[in-house]
Amino acid sequence: MSSGNSAFVSVLANFGRALRAEGLTVGSGDILTYCEAMTPLDPTDLVDLYWAGRTCLISRRDDIRAYDKVFREFFLAADSPVNDMLQFKAQAGAEAEAAFEIPATEPSDEEREEEEAQLGLMASGVESLKHKSFAGITAEEAEALRRIMKRIRLDPPKRRTRRTKTAGKGRKPDLRRTIRESLRTHGEMIDLYWRQRRVKVRPLILILDISGSMADYSRALLQFAYSAKRASQPASQKVEVFCFGTRLTHITKPLQTRSPDAALDQAAKLVVDWEGGTRIGDSLDAFVHNWGRRGMCRGGVVVICSDGLDRGDPAVLASAMDRLSRLCFRIVWMNPHKGNNPDYQPQSLGMMVASPHVDVLLSGHDLKSLEELAELLPKLD
Repeated sequence: MSSGNSAFVSVLANFGRALRAEGLTVGSGDILTYCEAMTPLDPTDLVDLYWAGRTCLISRRDDIRAYDKVFREFFLAADSPVNDMLQFKAQAGAEAEAAFEIPATEPSDEEREEEEAQLGLMASGVESLKHKSFAGITAEEAEALRRIMKRIRLDPPKRRTRRTKTAGKGRKPDLRRTIRESLRTHGEMIDLYWRQRRVKVRPLILILDISGSMADYSRALLQFAYSAKRASQPASQKVEVFCFGTRLTHITKPLQTRSPDAALDQAAKLVVDWEGGTRIGDSLDAFVHNWGRRGMCRGGVVVICSDGLDRGDPAVLASAMDRLSRLCFRIVWMNPHKGNNPDYQPQSLGMMVASPHVDVLLSGHDLKSLEELAELLPKLD
């Protein structure tokens, strides 16, 4: 607040003192924040005064009722000294009362029943949306699914490494630390220290089919991959994303962009075979040679999202799957054609060839199946 408005600053300071007298916790810093908040606002507008004060001075919902009482007495009372200092707008009467009329802290029984009914309808809508196939969703439903996907966290299983760390108990004694600590007691080993093996999160590799036969699902799966990559906060958690049609494309770097639309657009620019043919075997063979053998998927979980309609050589697919299964920890295949059928049997030649090397077969045709993947990952052993 500028020095030219020192009189108004004193008004706000007195208002803060009135709140303290009512028992509210209002510090000097809160009042300064209130003054700064009013700088770009209109000091003669009661609505601006009310909401700026409520935002800056109130931190507990239980204090709103007391704040409303003090505000009315301080700014709206007929004998308030503030009226002589500030000429409020014409709405200072009944219009201003209605402008910042705040509902009761606790809703009435009718309002509570109406709110519960609305929440019930919303929960029912979300549940039905989770079971709706990606192939039949509208643009509005796709936007809703995007918001829900942000909440899904993929937690791959952990593995014990060869490295060890100090621990309160374990199977291997920490001789170095034990001897070092014994020097403090003239060589007497009073405490025995231990070491245990470190635990590391297994890498997660998502390989998505973006060919023409997967056009109804590829956009949603790519959005899911973006959410999974953005949600991998721990530095130790590695999430790599690839997509393929007739060739394999590494799209992990574009998906690190903060904006989801910009990330997907950048990823799409790298892909030259979007909604084209399908060569699963050649793509997986390229992954094994260029990334898998270099350690990217060693001990990791590979999730392949594809319908299995391969136009390449089945022998290449069989060889690539065999080598991939020996490099990684587990292979999870998500086939949208599986749907909710527990008795699903592979029909395409590509799926028949790949099935012997697949550890878990899921659907991936709706949001519910993606949540099943998130629940399954930590339990893989």
